[in-house]
Amino acid sequence: MAASIDSLLEEIAGVEDPVEELQSLKTALLAIPVSVLKDSIRGQRLDVIFSLLNSSDRTQVELCVDILERILMAMSPVHVVQNYRAELQGGLTHPNDTVKILALAQIGRVVEDPDAVTEILNNHDVLRAAIRCIGEEKIAVAKQAIQSLSKLSHSKPGLDKLFQTDLLQVMKDVMATSDIIRYRIYELVVEISSVSPISLGYCANSGLISQLLSELTGDDVLVRVTAVEMVTTLAHSQHGRQYLAQQGIMDKISNMIRGAETDPFSSLYLPGLVKFFGNLAIMDSPQQVCETYPAFQNKVFEMALDPDPVMIGVALDTLGLLGSNVEGKQVLQKTGEKFKAVLSKMSQLASSGPTELRVRSLDAISQLLSLQPEQQTEDLLALTESWFHLLSSQPMDMIRNISTQPFPELHCGALRIFTAIATQPWGQKLMINTPGFMEFVLDRSTGQTKEAKDAKFELIGALAGSSTAAEILGSQHYIRVKSYLREGPYYVSAVAAVSTEGAD
Repeated sequence: MAASIDSLLEEIAGVEDPVEELQSLKTALLAIPVSVLKDSIRGQRLDVIFSLLNSSDRTQVELCVDILERILMAMSPVHVVQNYRAELQGGLTHPNDTVKILALAQIGRVVEDPDAVTEILNNHDVLRAAIRCIGEEKIAVAKQAIQSLSKLSHSKPGLDKLFQTDLLQVMKDVMATSDIIRYRIYELVVEISSVSPISLGYCANSGLISQLLSELTGDDVLVRVTAVEMVTTLAHSQHGRQYLAQQGIMDKISNMIRGAETDPFSSLYLPGLVKFFGNLAIMDSPQQVCETYPAFQNKVFEMALDPDPVMIGVALDTLGLLGSNVEGKQVLQKTGEKFKAVLSKMSQLASSGPTELRVRSLDAISQLLSLQPEQQTEDLLALTESWFHLLSSQPMDMIRNISTQPFPELHCGALRIFTAIATQPWGQKLMINTPGFMEFVLDRSTGQTKEAKDAKFELIGALAGSSTAAEILGSQHYIRVKSYLREGPYYVSAVAAVSTEGAD
């Protein structure tokens, strides 16, 4: 195989219009596993392919990119950077975006490799060109540049190079291009900050994070929306949250939620503010966040009852998130009538709202009702049971009606609610006492999509894995549940197959 690649490379070098030969080489390369390719290409030079990138023929250039991508991936990062540094640098300023992306991806590989990274750190021009790629019009080029450069944050020499040389000024110059490009640099900075407290320290000392935080309260509403998203990403790491708390950002966002009442443009950024606190609550402590920032919890309830579907959707997702853990459930229960009103609204939406809100309501309800086996204390079981009965006077029938509708996402959403209560003794009692329910659960003819079969199998698995199911469901039903589980989600009985054939 090495010989054929060799001969194909020679053929390419000797023809004027090499598109056909390039296609043959690409086909040959794709037929060889990367692990085998490593040995096939050892000692070969790729100069001919790199030289063919200098063409206005788009097909030729893209074939060369595909070939180089395949071959370079089979080479070690050390070999790539030692032999093709100049070619990679040239690729960063190539007029074709796919060439830029190839070069940036390879630089990302080199930067990640402790034996190869020094070669890039010693080459200022490559890093300068990579940073300038963040300002490219094509978003895919910018994303690849951000991804590759963020890998520099994994080492102190990389951080020093990026933040303690004139490369910091290169970043600031690129930022000045436009609002959009400025946010791409913020994205890089947030990504680097998330890696470790040390990398956050470098970013904070550069002044770029405080610049981002000042945008939260800027005059441009759309800029504010993006700033909230960036700050939410920064809060995903514990050291990021500590830094934001020290800078008073939680209080600032809480005040922004309060001030939203009088801002006619608040509907644009309010969902982001609520998502920020929702994420914060689930990563730290729902009780602490809701008690410290009551404006957040009040706003979520208010949004759930709002006529605006965007507000309702964010409220539903946030309530599902809060209620997915025990502490969050207890926080919601403490609000008494307020939460009951919201639960009633969720039930209405699940039954008759617009399809997207129905699905989000069903998902939120299933998260609110879920309890892991080790969480099933008497109090928490009483809580989830009382919430289930607040959904409707006949909640089992209501959810089953939704599950029989001809929309896979609604069918699966309803099954997820049944899965949530299937591990809890009160849920199993409702199932066995609801006429026809166990037959519905064990009937493989309902829900024929893969998603529906998987969702039903999850429900069966929840019942089969519960320590109380055998006693509550009775041996006859429990044996059928175990049999369904053993047969798997896509089992078709021979009798059913024959009768279907007959019907055809």
